Amino acid sequence: QVQLVESGGGLVQAGGSLRLSCTASGGTFTTYVMGWFRQAPGKEREFVGAINRSAGRTYYADSVKGRFTISRDNAKNTVYLQMNSLKPEDTAVYYCAADKSGFWYNIQPEYKYDYWGQGTQVTVSS
Repeated sequence: QVQLVESGGGLVQAGGSLRLSCTASGGTFTTYVMGWFRQAPGKEREFVGAINRSAGRTYYADSVKGRFTISRDNAKNTVYLQMNSLKPEDTAVYYCAADKSGFWYNIQPEYKYDYWGQGTQVTVSS
């Protein structure tokens, strides 16, 4: 059973930074494409970005491009989401997800991901 546990959320002022972590257990982390999603109050969950197995490729939603960076440490079974220049509209519950197929295509839809974390709250005050 694969488990994903996010951490690092919290309250930050606009313009500030946070780094989220997501640690996997019970599976073969190095074979997964890892994604980050978020869900703001009253809105559907949306894709934030993803990273391939080797950490050689990343892809981001336009709304976060240039501000957020995804990285991974396969030795630690952990993926990170570094969030800079945060805005109030970034306020959401952030989820990490794992795609066990490991293929780097069609990485934005939720249905491509097999395992999900419980989410961590990020609140950006203005």
